[in-house]
Amino acid sequence: MNVKLIAHTALSDDFLRDIPSTFVNGEIPTNDRAAVALTAIRTCYSANKPSEIVALEGAKYFGQSASDGESGTEADRLFRHIVRSGHASTLEHLTYTFAIEGVSRSLLAQITRHRQLSFSVQSQRYVKFGSNDKSGGFDYVTPPSIGDTDGNTYRAYTDVMETLQDVYDRLRAAGVTAEDARMVLPNAAATNLVMTGNLRALIELYGKRNERTHSQWEIAALAEYIREEVTKVDAWLAPFFE
Repeated sequence: MNVKLIAHTALSDDFLRDIPSTFVNGEIPTNDRAAVALTAIRTCYSANKPSEIVALEGAKYFGQSASDGESGTEADRLFRHIVRSGHASTLEHLTYTFAIEGVSRSLLAQITRHRQLSFSVQSQRYVKFGSNDKSGGFDYVTPPSIGDTDGNTYRAYTDVMETLQDVYDRLRAAGVTAEDARMVLPNAAATNLVMTGNLRALIELYGKRNERTHSQWEIAALAEYIREEVTKVDAWLAPFFE
Protein backbone atom coordinates (compact mmCIF):
# COMPACT_ATOMS: atom_id res chain seq x y z
CA MET A 1 0.00 0.00 0.00
CA ASN A 2 1.17 3.48 -0.86
CA VAL A 3 -0.67 6.59 0.31
CA LYS A 4 0.35 10.10 -0.66
CA LEU A 5 -1.33 13.44 -0.04
CA ILE A 6 -1.49 15.17 -3.44
CA ALA A 7 -3.61 18.27 -2.72
CA HIS A 8 -5.31 20.21 0.05
CA THR A 9 -7.30 23.39 0.68
CA ALA A 10 -5.40 26.56 -0.18
CA LEU A 11 -6.25 30.24 0.21
CA SER A 12 -7.05 32.18 -2.93
CA ASP A 13 -4.76 34.93 -4.20
CA ASP A 14 -7.53 37.51 -3.75
CA PHE A 15 -7.96 36.55 -0.12
CA LEU A 16 -4.22 36.60 0.55
CA ARG A 17 -4.02 40.17 -0.77
CA ASP A 18 -6.58 41.26 1.83
CA ILE A 19 -4.84 39.90 4.94
CA PRO A 20 -1.85 41.41 6.76
CA SER A 21 1.59 40.49 5.46
CA THR A 22 2.47 39.19 8.94
CA PHE A 23 0.43 36.08 8.13
CA VAL A 24 1.81 35.64 4.62
CA ASN A 25 5.42 36.13 5.77
CA GLY A 26 5.10 33.75 8.68
CA GLU A 27 5.61 36.29 11.48
CA ILE A 28 2.32 35.08 12.94
CA PRO A 29 2.39 31.28 12.54
CA THR A 30 -0.53 29.80 10.63
CA ASN A 31 -1.26 28.05 7.35
CA ASP A 32 -4.02 28.00 4.77
CA ARG A 33 -6.11 25.27 6.38
CA ALA A 34 -5.94 26.87 9.84
CA ALA A 35 -6.95 30.22 8.34
CA VAL A 36 -9.94 28.63 6.62
CA ALA A 37 -10.93 26.83 9.83
CA LEU A 38 -10.74 30.07 11.82
CA THR A 39 -12.80 31.88 9.19
CA ALA A 40 -15.51 29.21 9.18
CA ILE A 41 -15.70 28.88 12.97
CA ARG A 42 -15.62 32.58 13.80
CA THR A 43 -18.21 33.36 11.08
CA CYS A 44 -20.74 31.61 13.33
CA TYR A 45 -19.95 33.84 16.33
CA SER A 46 -18.39 37.06 15.03
CA ALA A 47 -19.95 40.35 13.94
CA ASN A 48 -17.14 40.65 11.40
CA LYS A 49 -17.57 39.55 7.80
CA PRO A 50 -15.98 36.20 6.83
CA SER A 51 -13.58 37.94 4.46
CA GLU A 52 -12.36 40.14 7.35
CA ILE A 53 -11.97 37.59 10.15
CA VAL A 54 -8.34 36.58 9.57
CA ALA A 55 -7.32 40.22 9.06
CA LEU A 56 -9.16 41.49 12.14
CA GLU A 57 -9.00 38.52 14.52
CA GLY A 58 -6.03 36.50 13.29
CA ALA A 59 -3.46 38.24 15.48
CA LYS A 60 -5.43 37.31 18.58
CA TYR A 61 -6.08 33.70 17.66
CA PHE A 62 -2.79 32.80 15.99
CA GLY A 63 -0.56 35.15 17.98
CA GLN A 64 -1.63 34.51 21.57
CA SER A 65 -1.13 31.45 23.77
CA ALA A 66 -4.11 29.24 24.52
CA SER A 67 -6.17 30.57 27.42
CA ASP A 68 -7.46 27.14 28.46
CA GLY A 69 -4.15 26.06 29.97
CA GLU A 70 -3.51 23.55 27.18
CA SER A 71 -0.89 23.74 24.44
CA GLY A 72 -0.76 25.95 21.38
CA THR A 73 -2.44 29.21 20.51
CA GLU A 74 -5.89 30.67 21.00
CA ALA A 75 -6.68 29.20 17.58
CA ASP A 76 -5.76 25.73 18.88
CA ARG A 77 -8.00 26.32 21.90
CA LEU A 78 -10.85 27.33 19.59
CA PHE A 79 -10.35 24.27 17.38
CA ARG A 80 -10.33 22.00 20.45
CA HIS A 81 -13.52 23.59 21.73
CA ILE A 82 -15.27 23.15 18.40
CA VAL A 83 -14.41 19.46 18.12
CA ARG A 84 -15.27 18.71 21.75
CA SER A 85 -18.58 20.56 21.52
CA GLY A 86 -19.65 18.62 18.45
CA HIS A 87 -19.67 21.65 16.13
CA ALA A 88 -17.20 19.97 13.78
CA SER A 89 -19.26 20.79 10.67
CA THR A 90 -17.08 23.89 10.43
CA LEU A 91 -14.15 21.61 9.58
CA GLU A 92 -15.89 20.36 6.45
CA HIS A 93 -14.46 23.35 4.57
CA LEU A 94 -10.97 21.80 4.71
CA THR A 95 -10.33 19.09 2.15
CA TYR A 96 -7.47 16.69 1.45
CA THR A 97 -6.88 14.58 -1.66
CA PHE A 98 -4.90 11.33 -1.55
CA ALA A 99 -3.40 8.96 -4.09
CA ILE A 100 -4.04 5.46 -2.68
CA GLU A 101 -2.26 2.63 -4.46
CA GLY A 102 -2.12 -1.13 -4.19
CA VAL A 103 -5.13 -1.74 -1.94
CA SER A 104 -7.59 -4.57 -2.25
CA ARG A 105 -11.11 -4.40 -3.61
CA SER A 106 -12.14 -5.61 -0.17
CA LEU A 107 -10.78 -2.40 1.34
CA LEU A 108 -12.57 -0.40 -1.37
CA ALA A 109 -15.87 -1.97 -0.35
CA GLN A 110 -15.24 -0.99 3.28
CA ILE A 111 -14.12 2.59 2.77
CA THR A 112 -17.02 3.48 0.47
CA ARG A 113 -19.32 2.96 3.45
CA HIS A 114 -17.97 6.22 4.87
CA ARG A 115 -19.75 9.44 3.92
CA GLN A 116 -18.51 12.73 2.47
CA LEU A 117 -15.64 11.08 0.64
CA SER A 118 -15.17 11.24 -3.13
CA PHE A 119 -13.53 8.45 -5.15
CA SER A 120 -12.02 7.93 -8.60
CA VAL A 121 -11.13 4.25 -8.89
CA GLN A 122 -9.09 2.29 -11.41
CA SER A 123 -11.60 0.54 -13.65
CA GLN A 124 -11.60 -3.22 -14.18
CA ARG A 125 -13.70 -2.54 -17.28
CA TYR A 126 -11.35 -0.19 -19.09
CA VAL A 127 -8.03 -1.44 -17.69
CA LYS A 128 -7.32 -4.93 -19.01
CA PHE A 129 -5.75 -7.38 -16.55
CA GLY A 130 -4.69 -10.17 -18.86
CA SER A 131 -1.20 -11.61 -18.49
CA ASN A 132 -0.23 -10.15 -21.87
CA ASP A 133 -1.88 -6.77 -21.33
CA LYS A 134 -0.02 -3.62 -20.31
CA SER A 135 -0.93 -4.36 -16.68
CA GLY A 136 0.86 -7.72 -16.83
CA GLY A 137 -2.06 -9.33 -15.02
CA PHE A 138 -3.81 -8.43 -11.80
CA ASP A 139 -1.88 -7.75 -8.60
CA TYR A 140 -3.35 -8.94 -5.34
CA VAL A 141 -3.06 -8.27 -1.63
CA THR A 142 -2.02 -11.04 0.76
CA PRO A 143 -3.28 -10.65 4.35
CA PRO A 144 -0.58 -11.09 7.01
CA SER A 145 -2.60 -13.92 8.56
CA ILE A 146 -2.14 -15.87 5.34
CA GLY A 147 1.42 -14.78 4.72
CA ASP A 148 2.42 -15.96 8.19
CA THR A 149 1.01 -19.46 7.74
CA ASP A 150 2.95 -22.56 6.78
CA GLY A 151 4.24 -22.83 3.24
CA ASN A 152 1.52 -25.18 2.04
CA THR A 153 -1.31 -22.91 3.21
CA TYR A 154 0.31 -19.83 1.69
CA ARG A 155 0.89 -21.70 -1.55
CA ALA A 156 -2.77 -22.72 -1.67
CA TYR A 157 -3.67 -19.02 -1.57
CA THR A 158 -1.24 -18.07 -4.34
CA ASP A 159 -2.33 -21.08 -6.40
CA VAL A 160 -5.92 -19.77 -6.34
CA MET A 161 -4.73 -16.36 -7.55
CA GLU A 162 -2.77 -17.97 -10.39
CA THR A 163 -5.80 -20.07 -11.34
CA LEU A 164 -8.03 -16.98 -11.44
CA GLN A 165 -5.50 -15.22 -13.63
CA ASP A 166 -5.49 -18.20 -15.98
CA VAL A 167 -9.31 -18.24 -16.13
CA TYR A 168 -9.38 -14.49 -16.81
CA ASP A 169 -6.86 -14.94 -19.63
CA ARG A 170 -8.90 -17.80 -21.13
CA LEU A 171 -12.10 -15.77 -21.02
CA ARG A 172 -10.43 -12.83 -22.76
CA ALA A 173 -8.91 -15.14 -25.35
CA ALA A 174 -12.38 -16.54 -26.02
CA GLY A 175 -13.66 -13.06 -26.80
CA VAL A 176 -15.28 -12.30 -23.44
CA THR A 177 -15.17 -8.57 -22.75
CA ALA A 178 -13.05 -7.25 -19.89
CA GLU A 179 -16.16 -6.01 -18.12
CA ASP A 180 -17.44 -9.58 -17.98
CA ALA A 181 -14.13 -11.37 -17.48
CA ARG A 182 -13.52 -9.25 -14.37
CA MET A 183 -16.25 -11.26 -12.62
CA VAL A 184 -13.62 -13.86 -11.74
CA LEU A 185 -11.28 -11.34 -10.10
CA PRO A 186 -11.21 -11.74 -6.29
CA ASN A 187 -11.68 -9.36 -3.38
CA ALA A 188 -7.90 -9.55 -3.04
CA ALA A 189 -7.37 -7.95 -6.47
CA ALA A 190 -5.40 -4.74 -6.06
CA THR A 191 -6.64 -1.37 -7.24
CA ASN A 192 -5.61 2.28 -7.23
CA LEU A 193 -7.76 5.28 -6.43
CA VAL A 194 -7.83 8.99 -5.74
CA MET A 195 -9.84 9.94 -2.66
CA THR A 196 -10.86 13.38 -1.43
CA GLY A 197 -12.41 13.99 1.95
CA ASN A 198 -13.17 16.90 4.21
CA LEU A 199 -11.43 17.08 7.55
CA ARG A 200 -14.47 16.11 9.59
CA ALA A 201 -15.00 12.98 7.49
CA LEU A 202 -11.33 12.02 7.76
CA ILE A 203 -11.30 12.44 11.54
CA GLU A 204 -14.43 10.30 11.82
CA LEU A 205 -12.95 7.68 9.49
CA TYR A 206 -9.81 7.54 11.61
CA GLY A 207 -11.80 7.26 14.84
CA LYS A 208 -13.67 4.22 13.52
CA ARG A 209 -10.88 2.51 11.58
CA ASN A 210 -7.54 3.17 13.32
CA GLU A 211 -5.26 0.41 14.58
CA ARG A 212 -6.73 0.56 18.09
CA THR A 213 -10.18 -0.43 16.81
CA HIS A 214 -11.33 -3.87 15.67
CA SER A 215 -11.02 -2.89 12.01
CA GLN A 216 -9.44 -5.22 9.51
CA TRP A 217 -5.68 -4.70 9.25
CA GLU A 218 -5.68 -3.17 5.75
CA ILE A 219 -8.17 -0.38 6.34
CA ALA A 220 -6.62 0.25 9.77
CA ALA A 221 -3.27 0.75 8.04
CA LEU A 222 -4.92 3.13 5.56
CA ALA A 223 -6.42 5.15 8.42
CA GLU A 224 -2.97 5.51 9.98
CA TYR A 225 -1.44 6.58 6.65
CA ILE A 226 -4.17 9.22 6.25
CA ARG A 227 -3.43 10.57 9.72
CA GLU A 228 0.30 10.68 8.96
CA GLU A 229 -0.19 12.49 5.66
CA VAL A 230 -2.60 15.08 7.09
CA THR A 231 -0.55 15.84 10.20
CA LYS A 232 2.63 16.02 8.13
CA VAL A 233 1.33 19.23 6.53
CA ASP A 234 -0.94 20.30 9.40
CA ALA A 235 0.72 19.37 12.69
CA TRP A 236 -1.92 21.38 14.56
CA LEU A 237 -4.43 18.65 13.72
CA ALA A 238 -2.56 15.84 15.50
CA PRO A 239 -4.65 16.02 18.72
CA PHE A 240 -7.86 15.43 16.74
CA PHE A 241 -6.56 12.11 15.42
CA GLU A 242 -5.88 10.75 18.92
